[in-house]
Amino acid sequence: MTQTPRLVATDLDGTLVGRDRTVSPRTVEVLHRLDAAGIVIVLVTGRPIRWLHPVYDQLTVRPIAICANGAATYDPSTDSIVHSTPIEPVTLAEICSRLRATVPGVVFAVERDGGREMRHEEEFPVGPWEVNHESVGPVTHEELLTRPAAKLLVRAGVQQPDEFTALVGACLDGLGEATNSSSSGMVEVSAVGVTKATALARVAREHAVPSAEVVAFGDMPNDLAMLAWAGRGVAMANGHPAVLAAAHDVTTATNEDDGVAVYLESLYRY
Repeated sequence: MTQTPRLVATDLDGTLVGRDRTVSPRTVEVLHRLDAAGIVIVLVTGRPIRWLHPVYDQLTVRPIAICANGAATYDPSTDSIVHSTPIEPVTLAEICSRLRATVPGVVFAVERDGGREMRHEEEFPVGPWEVNHESVGPVTHEELLTRPAAKLLVRAGVQQPDEFTALVGACLDGLGEATNSSSSGMVEVSAVGVTKATALARVAREHAVPSAEVVAFGDMPNDLAMLAWAGRGVAMANGHPAVLAAAHDVTTATNEDDGVAVYLESLYRY
């Protein structure tokens, strides 16, 4: 990268957001200054839309969000999905059939409408904060496959995340994209060709910003494609080993110590 970036793209969990799910005042201030200076800010996350609002509530800016690992692009100013690339029901059924035939004890959930709604098989574990939530609930396996899904979520008990992701990816055989973004052993499947990078490239084109003028931050395997696409892909100091190895640069501080803010202050000379 030979010039100051005109677009800043950042993952949320493990990157911009701390373990306590907060965005620090320092980070909020840096993003506010960038926005005021005309820098395009894009949130790029695996989170579903229903998990975005606690982040927006902490910010003084309202950037576009690429969510569900690139399957949906969300505009908070209009509360609308401006672009969506879901897994269609026929493909969803084929993916589940292949995984059922290969992975013992596999269970599924789907994020629909960019993640405004989640439906899961009865045995699929959900977080305590979402139990009995009106947009989250159990359905039969057949019902799971009746509508397009932003993401298919795959679990099979306790699994080593990277190995399980590789197993799921092998089963897909070109039907979708498999990745992971946590240590829980859950694999996230998107439509074929859908990644954070493809969605970010689309948003950047809309702002007439080439990849060479994009700086992107991330910490987990679902960020790899985005960091490779950006002119400057920056891994968090707390990042997954594969991300640390692949990034152009690494922050000096973790997400718990304002790593993104520290890096941006230096990059833009605040």
